[in-house]
Amino acid sequence: MIEIALEPWADDDLDLLRRLNTPEIWAHLGGPETEEKVLERHKRYLDLGAPGSGQMFTVVLPDGVTAGTIGYWEREWQGETVYETGWNVLPEHQGRGIAGAAATAIVERARAEKRHRRLHAYPSVDNPASNAICRKAGFTFAGEHEFEFPKGHFMRCNDWHHDL
Repeated sequence: MIEIALEPWADDDLDLLRRLNTPEIWAHLGGPETEEKVLERHKRYLDLGAPGSGQMFTVVLPDGVTAGTIGYWEREWQGETVYETGWNVLPEHQGRGIAGAAATAIVERARAEKRHRRLHAYPSVDNPASNAICRKAGFTFAGEHEFEFPKGHFMRCNDWHHDL
């Protein structure tokens, strides 16, 4: 497996969000966000990190290059509070196992919190790469569901979970 490091989200990571805000990367998530939404997302990422609430990270390669993002946060799901995870990898770094290594690492971060029973990922049913990452990182498939993301955009997602 490729070696990566997870670095806590910082104020100067806003440019990374802008670089990730492309039609290619957001194809399964309703399309790119406006600058206003990118700034809101950046603020949410900075605000994560209270003990147990989750955290966002940049995914950093051994040579110091930032390849993407990953994180986990709390959400209500089927009557319980769980962690949700999501990731993005810049196009020039895709297909090298980076997202899989990051997904494996984020499971351990969420597990270390000792707060919730499960970590979930909800990739679009039409996103074979993200679904494969879930499988390779040891998540268990739990079925399809309809989600509203972003607000006003409905999509079919697969529910994958990892017992913590």
